[in-house]
Amino acid sequence: MGITKTDQFTLKQNQIATLAKAIGHPARVAILDYLMKVDSCICGDIVNELPLAQATVSQHLKELKNAGLIKGNIEGNAICYCIDEKAFTKLQNYFLNLAKQVEKKKSKCC
Repeated sequence: MGITKTDQFTLKQNQIATLAKAIGHPARVAILDYLMKVDSCICGDIVNELPLAQATVSQHLKELKNAGLIKGNIEGNAICYCIDEKAFTKLQNYFLNLAKQVEKKKSKCC
């Protein structure tokens, strides 16, 4: 297995890559879609919504939380998950800027 060279890239590039990697799985996209629809919920709600086992949903939630895309607050013996708006603001700004740059170069490419 090769070594990563993340230290060769900027902090912003590494942050965007981490966020993009976290949403690079259809189950995680489905979880994010569900959380946007309901505002917040517990893991069991998501398990009931998706065709995945509870352990699988928990792993996906962990990846989304580690990337900073969702937050989890302990409520009794469950964790209530919701979208972390800050991460999506970073993604939005990055892709809007990228789209603007592409628009400017549209006619200059082969």
